[in-house]
Amino acid sequence: MRIENHPILGEFEKGRRVEFIFDGKTIEGFEGEPIAIALRSNGVMIHRYTARRNEPRGVFCAIGRCTDCIMVVNGLPNIRTCVEPLKEGMVVQTQKAKGSEGSSE
Repeated sequence: MRIENHPILGEFEKGRRVEFIFDGKTIEGFEGEPIAIALRSNGVMIHRYTARRNEPRGVFCAIGRCTDCIMVVNGLPNIRTCVEPLKEGMVVQTQKAKGSEGSSE
């Protein structure tokens, strides 16, 4: 599911393969790629649930302008995962509602 050669941006140079934690499960991605891309490549499409209706949200704009892809990253809520680079050992959690520091609630 990764774009190897983008028609406009050219060829993507991958970082080294790293492990990170998503909702308690260890998965892999490439260092430096957006967290959202690493998640999508592992089949994760839902990043958060809305506060009012508990509706699922995932990547929408993919340029950091909307908030559909926000998640709890290393205990901090509301991180835009479409522009946040992946680092080894990160802990990423599905965000529920507005999130709170230190948890996904």
